[in-house]
Amino acid sequence: MADIGKVAVLFGGRSAEREISLKSGSMVLAALNRRGIDAYAFDPAERPLQDLVDRGFERAFIALHGRYGEDGTVQGALEMLGVPYTGSGVLASALAIDKVATKRIWASLGLPTPAFEVCLPASRGTQLVQQLGLPYIVKPAREGSTLGLTKVTRAAGHRAAYRLASSFDVDVLAESFVDGRELTVSVLGEGAQAKALPAIEIRAPEGNYDYRNKYFTDDTRYLCPAPIDAALSREIAALSVAAYRALGCAGWGRVDLMLDRDMKPWLLEVNTSPGMTDHSLVPMAAKAVGIDYDALVEQVLRSACLKTAARGKGQP
Repeated sequence: MADIGKVAVLFGGRSAEREISLKSGSMVLAALNRRGIDAYAFDPAERPLQDLVDRGFERAFIALHGRYGEDGTVQGALEMLGVPYTGSGVLASALAIDKVATKRIWASLGLPTPAFEVCLPASRGTQLVQQLGLPYIVKPAREGSTLGLTKVTRAAGHRAAYRLASSFDVDVLAESFVDGRELTVSVLGEGAQAKALPAIEIRAPEGNYDYRNKYFTDDTRYLCPAPIDAALSREIAALSVAAYRALGCAGWGRVDLMLDRDMKPWLLEVNTSPGMTDHSLVPMAAKAVGIDYDALVEQVLRSACLKTAARGKGQP
């Protein structure tokens, strides 16, 4: 489409989530091509980003996951190159991928998120049990797709959990475990125009929504819209939008929550470059309100823009 111009779909990359990014990006690329958009594959692990300018790309659809893709680094590079891109800007991306920074912001605003502690190499399981109770979750501060995550059920298990998490990131987070139902809410837009799509309830085998059950099996059940009453649904939608806006997110994203036994929602994290595979949740939520996969991809692409660079020119 002439009004969109030449588009690079950025996928692959160098993160631990490369495999999933390849799946997301290939599906996004196919959707754009079906919509008649002049789009091409672009793997930043194999080509310098300067090629975007040299080869005349006018927009970038970021289908990268994890480090170097949704942590603000590629966003900063695209700002410098002047190539409009999808999703959140530099600061929001960096904040959202950092679970500690995210939770500190939410807590400062009174948004509900489970109690947490930053783990140090000398942290002891017995201390964390006193602070967080059992079970508790140990995970890398800046990683996605449940990589490096362990549910600790006894104090003696902390050392192995810390060792695994620290193999993915130097900073490790311990978080109180919320016993209840797992939900996710997709959000489209920015600022006052940000809107939540219907919540999805995730029912994984034995409650274990791990890397395999996310992407490579058909055993996980997804209920969309989630079977909750209308008032609670509105509360969760409003909370998710507030959590998204608190970090300054834009374009699109997905907010993960837990609903405890007392039906109270607890915020876990925000994903600013959600998966777009055939198992992914944003397309599922969009479909529930009549937006098919290809239309969703084009809608996200049309939101592509420069963030910090535009504001630096005096724009509000």
